[in-house]
Amino acid sequence: MEGRAGGAPDAGPAAVVLLSGGVDSATCLAIARARGFRTHALTVHYGQRHACEVEAARRVAAHLGAAAHRTLPVDPGLFGGSALTGAAAVPKGRDPRAMAAAIPATYVPARNTVFLALALAWAESLGTGDIFLGVNAVDYSGYPDCRPEYLDAFERMANLALKAAVEGRLTVRLHAPLLRRTKGEIVRMGAELGVDYGLTWSCYDPDPGGRPCRECDSCRLRAQGFAAAGLRDPLFSGGA
Repeated sequence: MEGRAGGAPDAGPAAVVLLSGGVDSATCLAIARARGFRTHALTVHYGQRHACEVEAARRVAAHLGAAAHRTLPVDPGLFGGSALTGAAAVPKGRDPRAMAAAIPATYVPARNTVFLALALAWAESLGTGDIFLGVNAVDYSGYPDCRPEYLDAFERMANLALKAAVEGRLTVRLHAPLLRRTKGEIVRMGAELGVDYGLTWSCYDPDPGGRPCRECDSCRLRAQGFAAAGLRDPLFSGGA
């Protein structure tokens, strides 16, 4: 089914979509909508140093016609020990093999578990068990909570935890449509679905002027994705 950007929110079954404001989550939101879901986007502000992604998420949610978008603040004191929430240096200039070789300093303690638990609560209150997230186990930075076995385990747990699931009124389904896609494939998919990647944000360590560093893992994976897709990154006038 071909997706469309903008316009009135879809009138299909509800789904919660975790939306960071980056390439993957924006594409995931577009896919959820293209599959006929009425999308409820959830963004978590957890004190991340690249908090400009929160504003990017607002832009993306509006652009892709989310039925609702909530930005939820979480005490950043819960997420210590990460380069994304503290003063530690963000890794720069690494190639993809180095990114996947070990869990990086940008790992945020239990981040996806916390985010999914919040999404699960909203989903049950909406009467749905469908949750979309843009995790990727191919072109990624070594995060353990992006692996298929993690998602399978969380889904099993969620179906044991929710009152509505235990009573048989819903089944929790974690949709990770990008899990086994390369970054180039993701960019091509999003472009076909009308995603405006100029509204998204990827950089972990923007400069004081709010410009992407182009050297952190996230910037490098983004650039490689646009290059592999044969597309110009609209975030940069000179392309990726």
